[in-house]
Amino acid sequence: MIRKYLKLKRKDISLVQFIIEGYEGMATVTTIDPHAAIIQVSIIPDFILEMGDIINDLKNKYKMEEIADYQTK
Repeated sequence: MIRKYLKLKRKDISLVQFIIEGYEGMATVTTIDPHAAIIQVSIIPDFILEMGDIINDLKNKYKMEEIADYQTK
């Protein structure tokens, strides 16, 4: 799995999760920190290009930013 960490507005977490997981079998979303609004997107390696395009589109629409080296506790 390829993991990407994203920070977004708390109110957008469930919507972004619903959109990403709607592409069944490509990725899953886990809320890492609900207060800081950080999610982890676990991507199947075969779909990294497609999911990269989807995430980039969502970044613009929902003002998400990628966290490069986020360390989970």
